Amino acid sequence: MPIRADLRFSVPGDKSVSHRALMFGAMAEGTTRIRGLLDAEDVGRTERAVVQLGARVARVGGEVLVTGDPWHHAGRIDCGNSGTTARLLLGALAGRAGAVLVGDASLSRRPMRRVLTPLAAMGARCEGGPTLPITVVAAPLRAGDFRAEVASAQVKSAVLLAGLAADGETSWTEPTPTRDHTERMLLGMGAPLLSVSGEGGTRLTVRRGGLSAGNLVVPGDISSAAFWFVAAAIAGVSLTIEGVGVNPTRTGVLDVLRRMGADVEIEPLGGVEPIANVTVRGRGLRGVEIAGAEVPTLIDELPILAIAAAFAEGETVVRDAAELRVKESDRVAAVVAGLRAMGVDADARPDGFVMRGGCEGGGAAIVESHGDHRIAMAFSIAGLFRRVAVSETASIATSYPDFLARLAGVGA
Repeated sequence: MPIRADLRFSVPGDKSVSHRALMFGAMAEGTTRIRGLLDAEDVGRTERAVVQLGARVARVGGEVLVTGDPWHHAGRIDCGNSGTTARLLLGALAGRAGAVLVGDASLSRRPMRRVLTPLAAMGARCEGGPTLPITVVAAPLRAGDFRAEVASAQVKSAVLLAGLAADGETSWTEPTPTRDHTERMLLGMGAPLLSVSGEGGTRLTVRRGGLSAGNLVVPGDISSAAFWFVAAAIAGVSLTIEGVGVNPTRTGVLDVLRRMGADVEIEPLGGVEPIANVTVRGRGLRGVEIAGAEVPTLIDELPILAIAAAFAEGETVVRDAAELRVKESDRVAAVVAGLRAMGVDADARPDGFVMRGGCEGGGAAIVESHGDHRIAMAFSIAGLFRRVAVSETASIATSYPDFLARLAGVGA
């Protein structure tokens, strides 16, 4: 058995929620107390950024305390590899303070135009682009009315944060739901935000206003849990992740595993950000189609779902996922190249990939991670079931520093 049966453990805090907790706490009046904050490189970039902007951050008794102060010009802010840090800061800075946002080589290739375009319509002064480095000069903002051109929670969040500093009411309409951590947290911190859902999608409207400090709980990251869920599903064993986030905009991976044949049990534990104990019991897996409105709910989990599909019977098709092309790496190309190295019949498409399952054993597969943490972790999980050599694993520290130790703990 490649992984021990009946395992039960927790995973690190949700990266998306952690970024927002730090940033919104730094924007709020008073001291925000955060439990469960992810201790990883990407979140560290956001923490250092808000300190540069004037917030105070302290650690007391397992909690992170963030005390907000009016933001001031911060000079050069290094976002490292964190697209969330960069994109959310563009919106948060626009009407409040100036800074020069820079990033590593990978982040400096990632698109920022989709954020810069609506911000420019609001009067933001962002110089440079369409990629980092970008200089933000604080300027008066006016309200805007926008409709999502691509499903992106980061763009939505940037516009809403700018709207809190703009004159009038700023609206954002998304035909396809994206992760709603920003809306939940802003409402919990007293933001003047209204959400209305209808046939045309969800319309969010925000007006100028401040935030109040609060007590925030960061759930375990379902994107990190997904690696272990897939391992259990392939191995045919039972595994429980405790205290994991089950926000409905993030649970597509569980729906897909059910369709592939795994048993999934959710034990709700409550919370503004819904938390649960989630158990996956593996059975024989079959290929599925992943497309449409489901894709934004599992975009980060597609690399590890590709590993599940490699060990399933039949064909798996992923469509409507062109966003994979502009992540930390071109994840379509990276996934397909890695699968082919393992002997899997796989082909890339402009917006996804198609693959035929039934991964056979053989010689060691050498897989290039392209410095992408999710590619490195996905093919490390594949290594539980056949010989795989991953080119590098240092990138894993951006989101899950203890991943390799846990991998050894489950039986690798």
